[in-house]
Amino acid sequence: MAIEVDGLVVRYGERVAVDHLSFTAARGSVTALLGPNGAGKTSTVETLEGYRRPDAGTVRVLGLDPVEQHAVLTPRIGAMLQSGGVYSGIRPVEVLRLFASYYDDPLDPHELLDLVGLSELTRSTWRSLSGGEQQRLSLALALVGRPEVAFLDEPTAGVDPAGRQVIRRIITDLRDRGVTVLLTSHDLDEVERLADHVVIIDRGVVLAEGAPTELARSGGGDDLRFGAPAGLDTEALSARLGVGVVEVTPGEYRVGGPGTPAVIAALTGWLAEQDLPLADLRAGRQRLEDVFLRLTEDNAASVSPTAEAAPSSRRRRSRR
Repeated sequence: MAIEVDGLVVRYGERVAVDHLSFTAARGSVTALLGPNGAGKTSTVETLEGYRRPDAGTVRVLGLDPVEQHAVLTPRIGAMLQSGGVYSGIRPVEVLRLFASYYDDPLDPHELLDLVGLSELTRSTWRSLSGGEQQRLSLALALVGRPEVAFLDEPTAGVDPAGRQVIRRIITDLRDRGVTVLLTSHDLDEVERLADHVVIIDRGVVLAEGAPTELARSGGGDDLRFGAPAGLDTEALSARLGVGVVEVTPGEYRVGGPGTPAVIAALTGWLAEQDLPLADLRAGRQRLEDVFLRLTEDNAASVSPTAEAAPSSRRRRSRR
């Protein structure tokens, strides 16, 4: 295993942000660590990178303790942050040359710029790049040292569709070359396409883990999900179907019962009467997003609300 987390506890004063968390990530795989805001993802990743000491439990990256053996581990990992850590007036090739100087065998800065689709912006400064272009340059900075493990924090956030395709291809190529990728993302469709293994956490504990297809099959397949215009009259539709209908997210609905032929016929008939389109219909196998929402909603209902996590040092520290 490239990453091993065993009974990890991270506290901020009296608040427990990560509560005896355990999971592993195999070498040459893409593992997605998912959870709502405040779930403990950032605290976990910071600990794996060696920027936070565990309050209890152990973590190992490539068999090394990220805190005690930080100097040995750092040249073997790459970390992509969502923002910060780059002087605003520096140019892409300059910052890549700077970061390349930290490593014994770095990738060529110009080849990296070409890889992330920024070769035509060598004279632009960091501040003049769009948010998506900054994300792609951040990815290049994470890869310049030829990492064996890459920590990618929301790599496609704010990136346009063409840029997302570039980043997804790079992540797939990393895995094919034996690099371990630990990915955090709120784009669950993206995770479903990229990840070999998914770990869903909330309030610092694991709610479920497995391959995306396994999680989808285990997602409580009795209910029916469908897409339609946002703001449907769910009370009227519930009365027609004889079971409750909930708008889970705008334009995404869950029927609180099995998708029998009679229920599906009643649903499509009601939409036809209202002259409303049906975007998609899913009975049995759920999408990863459906499973994620169900698990986190159920978990939120089962425990009392807690305070938000303490501000993280992740956005304040430098990349090194």
